[in-house]
Amino acid sequence: MSDLEKKPAPAGARKRFWKQATVVPEQEGFAVQLDGRPVRLPEKTMLSVSSRALADALAAEWQAAGLTVGGHFRPEDLPLTRIAGSMLERIPGARTGVIDSLLAYAGSDLLCYREAGNSRLARRQRELWNPWLDWCQDIFGMELCTTEGVMPITQPASTMKTLRALLESLSDAELAVLGVAVPALGSLYLGLVLVKGQGTPEELVACATLDEREQMAIWGEDTDVTDRIATRLRDVTDAAHFLELLHKD
Repeated sequence: MSDLEKKPAPAGARKRFWKQATVVPEQEGFAVQLDGRPVRLPEKTMLSVSSRALADALAAEWQAAGLTVGGHFRPEDLPLTRIAGSMLERIPGARTGVIDSLLAYAGSDLLCYREAGNSRLARRQRELWNPWLDWCQDIFGMELCTTEGVMPITQPASTMKTLRALLESLSDAELAVLGVAVPALGSLYLGLVLVKGQGTPEELVACATLDEREQMAIWGEDTDVTDRIATRLRDVTDAAHFLELLHKD
């Protein structure tokens, strides 16, 4: 037995049980199969998508999963599959709940809570955050309030109505992407920027982690913080990549 095979399974990991992941064309899309059998999501829905490019990427992550760490794989090894699962199973039967969860971010959105005064951080917040808030106001026609400090603010009722209508107009795929991107960014507005293709994951995560990066500029790099930033960037990049692949012919 090799040293790799002797390693204990990571927490929450499952043993790889297939040799080959492939894509099979179907009438309504492209299904991912493992050794000739369809991948089934937790509610038994077949993992099948409309885009060949996305299906190929899904198959590629299944093919790579479990090839290390003693032949075990974890859910985080399958980020595109997790988003596809939300698109195919979770969101269709729970759109209202998903939209309510996303709207909750509007009341505590990162971009709306600013450092008081004219410190370097306050200036950087205005420099990086104001253009995206202005974009949201211009594109979606809604008023967005900001405040200094941590006291909670309430966005106008008209803004919340506009936001709800906007989210209701999005596809299941776009809501699934927001479900990953918004928590990672701490901002519904930055999530909307991502879904509409107006900002890259790198620049949006830079906005979302401005406070942490400014603190490290003063006190020095903290590996725990840089690891968290890297995780957030990976999540947002996966979300953007999913949407990009889905829209490919």
